[in-house]
Amino acid sequence: MASIFSKIVAGEIPAYKVAETTGFLAFLDINPLAEGHVLVIPKKEVDELFDLDDETYTGLQIFAKIVATGMKKVLPCKRIGVTVIGLEVPHAHIHLIPINGVNDMNFTKPKLKFTPEEFSATAEKIKAALRTTEG
Repeated sequence: MASIFSKIVAGEIPAYKVAETTGFLAFLDINPLAEGHVLVIPKKEVDELFDLDDETYTGLQIFAKIVATGMKKVLPCKRIGVTVIGLEVPHAHIHLIPINGVNDMNFTKPKLKFTPEEFSATAEKIKAALRTTEG
């Protein structure tokens, strides 16, 4: 059975996409720890990050760096935190989370709630920053 992320890639489930290439996708987490919390995935479904082939793994890391650079331009934060937990969805993914302190990465904290309009506005801000980054 396809993961929820594979269903997003296939267009079966909507997502607030912020960046996409032929091999990778970045979209807003709908249960975020902070405004702009992004999930970065390979389009190819592989359960664990370290089971990715080397080319996909390095491509995912470079793609995540590009997305994080755009996020940092438009989201109020000191850093973009990076974490891989991999238990909640059986599809390799990286969390990019705007943070001001280490406790901002605490996944036991209550998740934030945003309206569809707020999610869309945040996604558009990040997309615009990425377009500026690309030149």
